[in-house]
Amino acid sequence: MKSTLLNGIICAMVTPFDDQQKINLEATKNLIEQLLQNKINGIFILGTNGEFHVMSNEEKLSFADFVVQTVKHKVPVFVGTGSNSTQETIELSQKMEKIGVDALSIITPFLVPITQNELVEHYKRIAASVSIPVILYNIPKNTGISIAVESVTKLAQVKNIIGIKDSSGNIDNIINYIQVTKEYDFSVLSGSDSLILKALKAGATGAIASTSNLLSKIDVGIYNDFCIGNMEEAEKKQQSIEQLRAVLKLGTVPSVIKRAVSLAGINVGPARYPVADISENIDKEIVKMLDSYGIKHVG
Repeated sequence: MKSTLLNGIICAMVTPFDDQQKINLEATKNLIEQLLQNKINGIFILGTNGEFHVMSNEEKLSFADFVVQTVKHKVPVFVGTGSNSTQETIELSQKMEKIGVDALSIITPFLVPITQNELVEHYKRIAASVSIPVILYNIPKNTGISIAVESVTKLAQVKNIIGIKDSSGNIDNIINYIQVTKEYDFSVLSGSDSLILKALKAGATGAIASTSNLLSKIDVGIYNDFCIGNMEEAEKKQQSIEQLRAVLKLGTVPSVIKRAVSLAGINVGPARYPVADISENIDKEIVKMLDSYGIKHVG
């Protein structure tokens, strides 16, 4: 039986910053409240779109604590704690467990291309160090390492490793993960927003979606329509998010999605340096995109 923890649409939430690039707690609260109102199934912080790679561990812990206290168990809170160091990941993961997060997302180490055996051992050590669930995070385009199907098969047998977020952008990879983990209490989630519906049809239990920062109603609608068998409407909603996805490609992650959310009324601020501010030309394209969805915008 699959864990119900990983069902539905989980928002890969951005980390709101102010103009001084400090964490903006008021904007964080406002964004969380909007996501909850739109019936999001979970909140994933400190991922790629959450800019974990430019935040200190102290900031991560403080931010996670605030999110947990704000969400108040209304939906699960997933937190990214992965790094290149197994020991550092363990230490941060144990502190997050004490804060009260529901599960940990662990990205593969990056920079140095470790072997699959080393990768499996890395995950096993982390999982053994905590009692809460662990989710593998595969994003090879960014890390240079892909979690092999054989490695996922081994890791799915570890008691508290309950799933994987696959952001490879390859539906065949998602299908392969699903096939080899069928007999285990293990869920596969799409981390590629363009593949939400295809992944669900293949047997995925949900998606961790960055587009849901802005289009949470549409993304949740894809999942809900799929669950009731309304495939035509689910497909329409899936296709509709392509307008946002096209604009997201105009800037460095997560600058465009943050600007779009800010223009739509919740000022989550800019991305942290070295990611630059949005240009005027890109800003105009974001406004056109918001208009296409009928989203009112400031300015």
